[in-house]
Amino acid sequence: MKLMRDFFQICNERNKIGFICCLFLFMFGFAIHGNLGLYFNLSGLLIVLGGSFGATLLTYRMDRLRIVYTVLISSYRRQPKQPEEIVEILVDLSVKSKFQGILSLQQDEEETSFLFLRRSLGLLVDGYQGESIRDILNTEMYFFKMRREDSERVLRTMAEFFPAFGLVGSVVGLISMLTGIGGDSSSLLMTVPIALTSTLYGVVFANFFFIPFAGNLREKTDQELLLQKIIMEGVIAIEREMDPRKLEQKLKSFLTPSSRQVKLVSLEKIQERFHIQPQNVLRQQTGREEIVDPEKKNLRKEFTNMVNV
Repeated sequence: MKLMRDFFQICNERNKIGFICCLFLFMFGFAIHGNLGLYFNLSGLLIVLGGSFGATLLTYRMDRLRIVYTVLISSYRRQPKQPEEIVEILVDLSVKSKFQGILSLQQDEEETSFLFLRRSLGLLVDGYQGESIRDILNTEMYFFKMRREDSERVLRTMAEFFPAFGLVGSVVGLISMLTGIGGDSSSLLMTVPIALTSTLYGVVFANFFFIPFAGNLREKTDQELLLQKIIMEGVIAIEREMDPRKLEQKLKSFLTPSSRQVKLVSLEKIQERFHIQPQNVLRQQTGREEIVDPEKKNLRKEFTNMVNV
């Protein structure tokens, strides 16, 4: 329930509406046959939960499971920053360091709430060179990715346990059912759905909860690694005193084209800037325009003649 509450707190309206609609269709599929009591099997539920979590405890230490739980809760509770925000912050810091010096960033290091950005600014303020900053931050990113992959692996392992113990619960139910052979056939047939509900529980827990948990963790990890990469490149560029305008263009290459908000330069402005005459613009057979310098055109023709000879 706590995960669901955190999920609804950070999801946008489209995700909420889509999830509610899909959940309604999922539950309606169970209710459409009328008798919901057929899907309730306390014995099978206990076998699935007890067996799956027991196998997990035999596989992983309790400390590891506690870390996985904390990371999973954090992934749903904490809304990650957008790459556009990080780019804007780094460009502002670059401008500030240009006018006030790198040591002026110490105040921003204390104020920022993004741990990786704070650590990066700390290295910058402490006077580390660009290559040293890259080496330290690359190491931190590598082990951050390794820790997240370990947590994801735990969730996927648990997802594999649930269907297996669901089958165990169904076998237990079938054994109980077979002991009643020779008695009332109608009561025997009524116990068949109850025996199969354990498999249903295992499949639902695996595919509706733990595999999506692992997928969400993978997505958040990729997002944070992208932000960390942007921060690393931005901080190294600030250390090298790169022009803020160039830094902005460099960091925007990490963003999707729809997020860059960059105005394309028209062909007329390119011709005006590089003094290209209209007669030097050749139209190829493909219908695309190519800017060709007359001297380069003559060299290309001479090279083609040499090849033909």
